[in-house]
Amino acid sequence: SMSWFQKSLTLPSKSRGSYLITDTIVKDLPEIKSYKVGLLNLFIQHTSCALSLNENWDEDVREDMSDALDRIAPEDRKGNLYRHSAEGLDDMPVIFGLGVVRERRITTSDGWADVPIGTYQDALIGASVTIPIKDGKLATGTWQGIWYLEFRASKHQRKIMATIQGEKM
Repeated sequence: SMSWFQKSLTLPSKSRGSYLITDTIVKDLPEIKSYKVGLLNLFIQHTSCALSLNENWDEDVREDMSDALDRIAPEDRKGNLYRHSAEGLDDMPVIFGLGVVRERRITTSDGWADVPIGTYQDALIGASVTIPIKDGKLATGTWQGIWYLEFRASKHQRKIMATIQGEKM
């Protein structure tokens, strides 16, 4: 018979970057092992970060993704591309989620300041992923992993709502 399970997970505090969290998810959700077939949905409960399924082996892919997002939604050094600035520079990568791998800095009269890599990318990447479960394991491809992408320069603790629907063993 069909079964539902839901649990809130807390990720370790991280600053801007992309992080492979597949092992953390599997460790924090031992309940996956009790499902013969099903779906795991992971939903990050914040707008300044994202979840994605992507390459789990070659870290260059994270850098390549950042470069691609830079081209799609470029950073706004002059302050005339985007209207949203209410939360300051640290929030600017949030909206589109650029700057997932590296942080750019410029010299200002006060020293160094974070420059947003871009804006509005988390809307391009998304807040959730759904992964099939087969015989008690995540049925990802050989090279797929779950990424957590953080778009704020300062560290933030993030919550993920995990929902499993499926048939138990």
